[in-house]
Parts: sequence; structure tokens; C-alpha cells
Amino acid sequence: MLEGEYDFILLIAGMGLVTYIPRWLPLFFLSQRKMPQWLVEWLDLIPVAILSALIFPDLLVTGSPRHLEILHPKSVVAIPTFLFALKTRSMGGTVLAGMMLFWLASKFYP
Repeated sequence: MLEGEYDFILLIAGMGLVTYIPRWLPLFFLSQRKMPQWLVEWLDLIPVAILSALIFPDLLVTGSPRHLEILHPKSVVAIPTFLFALKTRSMGGTVLAGMMLFWLASKFYP
């Protein structure tokens, strides 16, 4: 092997450790402990908060320069898609419904 290949392998191994260790440590130390119910409920909200933080800016802010646009097709489609997701709790169905609604909105929205 060439010297550059060793550096590449070390880089990949280092990146793997950097992503694996922060996920493993809490599981290792907290798996045998009983956490308070309020903490468990609070931790359940973290994925929703992260997903919302990633999605809402794209739904509500458009253009260049960026400006708030509430009635953008993505925003209009997000509401019935969200309601469908709440009612059915089906990820696959929600994705298909959202894609269909976005396709319809692109056909009829100016």
C-alpha cells in the first residue's frame, strides 16, 4: 500500500469513531439506569424538534433575497400532508400523499 492509502484508511476510521462514540456513550451509561418519566417524555420530543427546525425554514422562506411566503406551494401542501400523517401514522402513505399533493399543486398553482 502507498502512504496516501494509509492516511485515507486512518481518516475513514477516525470519522467512524467520531460519529460512533457520541452515540454509544449515552447508551452504554444510561441503559442500566431508570430515568425519570419527565426526562423520557422530554427526550421523546427531540426528534420532532430537530425535524421541524430542518423543514419549516424551507416551507416558509423562499426566493432570493429570502422572504417569508406563507402561500407557497410547499407550504400549502405541507398542511394536508401533516394532517394525513397524524391520522394514519403511516410513513409510506404520508410520503406518497405528499408527493401526489405536491404534483397536483405544481399543476394548478401559478
